[in-house]
Amino acid sequence: MKTLNVEVITPSKAVYAGSVNSITIPGTSGSFQVLYNHAPILSSFEIGVVTIEETGGAVLKFATGGGTVEVLSNKVLLLAESFENVKDIDVKRAESAMTRAKRRLSKESSEENIDHARAEVALKRAINRLKLSGNYFK
Repeated sequence: MKTLNVEVITPSKAVYAGSVNSITIPGTSGSFQVLYNHAPILSSFEIGVVTIEETGGAVLKFATGGGTVEVLSNKVLLLAESFENVKDIDVKRAESAMTRAKRRLSKESSEENIDHARAEVALKRAINRLKLSGNYFK
């Protein structure tokens, strides 16, 4: 099977590099899969799950905080706000982040110190991490 070279970079470091069969990305209009010889694209992607099928058949799942993806000549570059392997998700930390974000969103909107857009993003990221880890219970 022909493969793609995938590289994922976050603001703090390069977090993944490898040759893969496919990658599925949470696009702004729905998830999309990139396979060998995919047409060139430059797109944003949302908070969600990135699924990578490695050449040996292993399927890896990552929680991402959104970002930008470029596909060109069988190379995929993801510039991600965050990128966390399902095995590395700290459930207690994600639960704390969800509780904190919900608390911030429930306060009076007249409070000047609350950035509602930022709290909503934090809540989405926490819920995404908890869902992926199998620990999200409304």
